[in-house]
Amino acid sequence: MERWQNKVAVVTGASSGIGAAVAKDLVAAGVKVVALARRKHRVEEIIASLPQERQSLLTAIECDVSNLDSVNKAFDEIIAKFGGVDILINNAGCSQHGQLATMDTQLIQNVLQTNVMGIIYCTQRAFKSMKERNFDGHVVLINSICGHKVIAGVPGSVPVTNIYSATKYAVTAITEIYRQEFTGLGTKVKVTSISPGAVNTEIMGDNLKQMLGERILSPHDISDAILYTLSTPPNVQIHEMTIKPVGEMF
Repeated sequence: MERWQNKVAVVTGASSGIGAAVAKDLVAAGVKVVALARRKHRVEEIIASLPQERQSLLTAIECDVSNLDSVNKAFDEIIAKFGGVDILINNAGCSQHGQLATMDTQLIQNVLQTNVMGIIYCTQRAFKSMKERNFDGHVVLINSICGHKVIAGVPGSVPVTNIYSATKYAVTAITEIYRQEFTGLGTKVKVTSISPGAVNTEIMGDNLKQMLGERILSPHDISDAILYTLSTPPNVQIHEMTIKPVGEMF
């Protein structure tokens, strides 16, 4: 991680779960982190919990990645304060319970906007910064095993995940599109998709957590994987990493 010392990493959805874990671990590695979240106060609580000498490495900015104006405002502030973006961790995501055949279409649209368009909005701004400065940055997309296999819910029950798998399949395709585009546009910017299985975060319901028991990952398990991909040498690009807890049922 030496090459990333004092570089700038933007982490979306950083108020809890994987995003919060990544923000903390990057700060511990000496990276300047800009944490984007709708719940800015949660990030400010994380900052207060850090050792005094590390607190200045973490900056909180309110941002709703599903809203282009909000993303542009946040990145304008980042560029003005830090000069550029070197790492982007596209972590923000959401889901809604219901059936695609019957549920409120606005809820479906909200998931699409966050899980797909949020990545596109943020990556455009980050890549623009990297290319303009001729910096070999790294873009990480938090995907899911649902981006490789449709998991509609608990086996034997009515499906509840609706559009979620479709958005994650889109992330799988988007990762390969970015790989080709970043090369075709004359850069050495890396792109990595991280596909976790069950992770103990707020997005997962308590009933499912109880059913899984110990067969579940912690947010820091995913953060460790992200830091590993960032630490690879310049000629190595981890395109896709799938991470499952031992004994996972899916």
